Order: sequence, then structure tokens, then C-alpha cells
Amino acid sequence: MSTQPHSSASVVSVAGLAPLQTVLIWSGNTVVTKASAGLISPGSISFYRWLLAFVVLLPFVGRAAWRNRALVREHWLKLAILGALGMVIYQSLAYEAAKTTSAVNMGVMLALMPLLSTFFASLLAGERLSASSLAGGAISLIGLIYLTSQGDPTRLINGGFHIGDGLMIIAVLSNALYGVMLKRWAMPIPIWQQLFWQIGFSTLLLIPVFLMGDISPVTTANLPLILYAAIPTSLVAPLCWMIGIQKLGASRTSLLINLLPIVVAALAWALLGEQLHSYHAIGGALALIGVGLGLRKSPTASDQAAPAADEADWEAEEA
Repeated sequence: MSTQPHSSASVVSVAGLAPLQTVLIWSGNTVVTKASAGLISPGSISFYRWLLAFVVLLPFVGRAAWRNRALVREHWLKLAILGALGMVIYQSLAYEAAKTTSAVNMGVMLALMPLLSTFFASLLAGERLSASSLAGGAISLIGLIYLTSQGDPTRLINGGFHIGDGLMIIAVLSNALYGVMLKRWAMPIPIWQQLFWQIGFSTLLLIPVFLMGDISPVTTANLPLILYAAIPTSLVAPLCWMIGIQKLGASRTSLLINLLPIVVAALAWALLGEQLHSYHAIGGALALIGVGLGLRKSPTASDQAAPAADEADWEAEEA
């Protein structure tokens, strides 16, 4: 009995390395997304990255995925919706948002994802919202208002709120919903194949977006951005995130998003020359405090059993 808490803590610690890798990759991609503005259109980089990711994954997963096509026919709509939420809506809006907002703002808004995931879990899974969740949401909202208004909330009334900030909030809402539905729609399909089909459906959905928008050719200037978005961001990051959700659960995994604004701010300052101001620190701190407060809850027996159950599910899938 005395070794069980230590064992569970070890499981959580090791499993946390996978989503932590995702956070690091996403931090770099936030900077890449900002750097892509002006070099390549949002529709083009979104389509190129997922098409390239699909082509790279095809020789490794394609044959096994085709053998499991009966399961895919049963769950194709769920896979398509997940691809639309996490890969089409989220990424396309993030690229569009980068035109009119900063990488630092984008990173702080991404930190709201855990709290939004909690709200969606309440709406879709019947979980009760606690007083701390509501208070956390209010504090996070105040932080976002302070950040996006550059410390002067009257800017929002006078047109200080950039369209990119609004688009980024919608993008984060979409990705938060993706995490909740991925956990709720547990499908008997191996994780690599789930990722393969989600990418396939998202690529198909992006074809009209690509054709109807400004088509940007691949150049030596934007090719490194496409490669970063296609390989680590489109393949490694989603896989690590899915592993984290399966082993730790959506709420625990999403906690690591709180590290993202810190990493993004450092990268934006070092690589893009963006200036850090007091309103970034104050607004970002309020948003993070609100997220942390909103995710606090009293431990229950089911919470304590969760790591062991998640570990058992993962071992069964691997077997």
C-alpha cells in the first residue's frame, strides 16, 4: 500500500515527458507561425504542412491503416471531426491570427486551453463547475483583457482589440474541444493510425481552403517554416499529446500548457526581437493564475485511481 502513491507518481512523471515535448514544439511553432506572416499565406502553409505530414507517414502507417479500414468506416466521422477541430480550424486560424497579433499574445492565449477544456468537460461530460473554476475563468478573462489592450482596457472600445486576438481565441476554443472529444471518443484504433487518419481527413478538408485563398509557392524562404510545421509540429507533437491524454487524462495533460507562454515569450524575444512589457507580465500572470485556480479540485478516490487505470489501458493497447 505504501508503494502505490510512489508508483503512481512515477507513472505521472514519466508520462508527463510526452506532452511536455509537445509544449516545447508548440512553443517553437508559435514563433514559426508569427514568422510565416508575409512569407506564405495561411491557407498554403496549412495545406502544405498536413499534406507533407501525410506523405511522410504513409509508408510507415498506410498499410496497417488500410488493413483496419473496417474500423475506420465505423469511426470515420469522429476522426474527421477531430481532424477539423485540431488540425484545420485551430491551425488555420492561428496562422491567420499571426498577421495582426504578437507571438507573446498567442502564447498567453494558448495558456487558457486547460481552463477551456474544463468548461467543455462540464458541458459535454456532465461534470459540475466548481466555484474555483468560475473564479479562475473570471481572473483569466481579466488577464486577457489587460494583455490584449496593452494595459489600457479602453483600447478595446476604441478599436485596440486586434482581429488576430479574436481569431486566436476561437482557435484555442477549437483545440480545447479537440482534447475533450479525443478522450471521450475512445476508439479501438492504434494511436499512430488515429493520427494518420486525422491528418488524412484534415488534408482533404484543407483543399478548398487552399484553392480559394492566396496560393503561395514553396520558396527557399518559407520552406524551413513548412518543414518545421510538417514534421515536429504535425507528427511528433500530436502523437505526444495523444499519448499524454491516454496515459494521464485530458485535464492533467493540459496543465503543461501553462508553461507555453513562458517559453514563447523567451523565444519571441530571442528570435523575433519582440519587446516584453509590463502588461505582458501582468496580463500573462493573471491568465495563468486564473487557469491554475480554475483547475484546482479536491482529490477523490477516482482521481487517485486514474493513473493506474490509464496505465492499464495504455499497456493493453501496446499489447
